[in-house]
Amino acid sequence: MSLSRGNSFPITNFPAARNRPRGSCGCVQLATTVCIVANVLYILVLFVCSTQSHFPLRQVHSQCSSFLSIQIQSYIKYSYRFLSSKFDSYGHRSMPFDSSVFHSPEEAFRLDYEQMEEEFKVFVYPDGDPETFFHTPRKLTGKYASEAYFFKNIRESRFLTHDPRRAHLFFLPISCHKMRGRGLTNERMIDEVEKYVKYLKFKYPYWNRTLGADHFFVTCHDIGVKATKGVPYLMKNSIRVVCSSSYDDDDYIPHKDVTLPQVQLPFFHPPGGNDFKNRNTLAFWAGRTDSRLKDDLIAMWDNDTELDIQNNRVDFRATGHVVFMEKLYKSKFCLCPHGPIGSSRIADSIHFGCVPVIMSNYYDLPFNDILDWRKFSVILKETDVYLLKDILRSISGKHFMRLNQKLVKIQKHFKWNTPPVRLDAFHMVMYELWLRRHLIRY
Repeated sequence: MSLSRGNSFPITNFPAARNRPRGSCGCVQLATTVCIVANVLYILVLFVCSTQSHFPLRQVHSQCSSFLSIQIQSYIKYSYRFLSSKFDSYGHRSMPFDSSVFHSPEEAFRLDYEQMEEEFKVFVYPDGDPETFFHTPRKLTGKYASEAYFFKNIRESRFLTHDPRRAHLFFLPISCHKMRGRGLTNERMIDEVEKYVKYLKFKYPYWNRTLGADHFFVTCHDIGVKATKGVPYLMKNSIRVVCSSSYDDDDYIPHKDVTLPQVQLPFFHPPGGNDFKNRNTLAFWAGRTDSRLKDDLIAMWDNDTELDIQNNRVDFRATGHVVFMEKLYKSKFCLCPHGPIGSSRIADSIHFGCVPVIMSNYYDLPFNDILDWRKFSVILKETDVYLLKDILRSISGKHFMRLNQKLVKIQKHFKWNTPPVRLDAFHMVMYELWLRRHLIRY
């Protein structure tokens, strides 16, 4: 499935199938309540008219029909406005809010999110030595920090349960990051994951009752979903939460698996955004050419005066880190071309308030079931690299301001904390898992 189907604009060519909201039903429940109340009122008014006029109910229905029609229509119209409105944190009704970055109405998302906070439980298998590959993170810094934070956050959160009978999902706490730290090859990682799952299958009944469909596995290492190749049902049934979420092969399964946002930590500079006047560079990218798309990007735009394209790896040990961050602060758009290895470029762009330009045909964006990426980023096909400058220049200043303002709004969703806080990256990953809590076997 391609990220962009049409030949038109980058903002409108995001795939419809991946933009459908899932899992939120608060407004449907409210609408149902409105209909029930309206019918109850209708019956009560008929009864009152009948008792007061001493006419049979059929005649009363005829006499009161126009009156009731007006009243019910008025009630439903008010109820529709009520449902369309938003509420502040104290429950007071406010004006409709039309700048939401969610697929679902913001109130519907809030209701479902709060239900998750109250009900969702995850059981972490206690087996495995924390001194080897299990349970504890290797470190909370570097490009695999997201994996480490998840391992730490799950134990700090309200979602953890020590009673497997209460659990909606089961977490396999084996860390590819720690395995790599001990020098294991990709083949050894696959073997270790396979041995661990086999052990759990024989010791506990939970895997066997669903063939692993209510289990999940987390890794941000470049090995990605390939770490599960030794266990067919782990690939086919279980939820894989991974940073490398490219689905141009048979490994990653959209809608079942979850994209873990790859964030290189720590950030040495504060978040950017709402600083339109300081962003004088049209677009920026710096990195190595490890794919045909990046080769084309360099060939087309390396010497352009408006696009700052640098064919090199940033030397963070010298002054490159400061220079790189300053360019992110000063650019309107940051190019995020897809490559064979996971990258924190999207998260960097979001943190520094630089509108990300996603250039990929086969990539499942983080929190894609929750956030509408068209409202704070630009989505391009890989072949659009040849029209890149024209496309970006055609985006008006007013449109860019809206993209930038909404980008600032979603920055908190890509931030990792310890302990975790509401709506941060950890909670957004948990909400993605919450949407997948109903078992599906492939």
